[in-house]
Amino acid sequence: VQLQACGGGLVQAGGSLKLSCKASGRTFSTHHEMGWFRQAPGKERENVAAITWYKSTYYADSVKGRFTISRDNAENTAYLQMNNLKPEDTGVYFCAVKQPGDMEELTFSTWYDSWGQGTEVTVSS
Repeated sequence: VQLQACGGGLVQAGGSLKLSCKASGRTFSTHHEMGWFRQAPGKERENVAAITWYKSTYYADSVKGRFTISRDNAENTAYLQMNNLKPEDTGVYFCAVKQPGDMEELTFSTWYDSWGQGTEVTVSS
């Protein structure tokens, strides 16, 4: 599976960005679960949102009410709409896919087996 993420950029606090992640490859299935992770400078990679193939969603507490994950299975694309951005949202955002499993697996990067190249988000105060 190949993943191409885009949509990052520089935005002021309170602004919005929408990230996209397009999956391709013969082994990609609409049953794959998709997640967005971010890594801030000097910090570990953390899961911010994930979505199952049947569109159940998970959000980290720090982004609930501000971020929305969605997917278009016909386009093999996942999206992350980020509103009311804060400086602490700054980081490199990665999309990833995993095989279907328990909801508890969505937050752990070790369950994901394909990763995109990352797109940088910078939120200025």
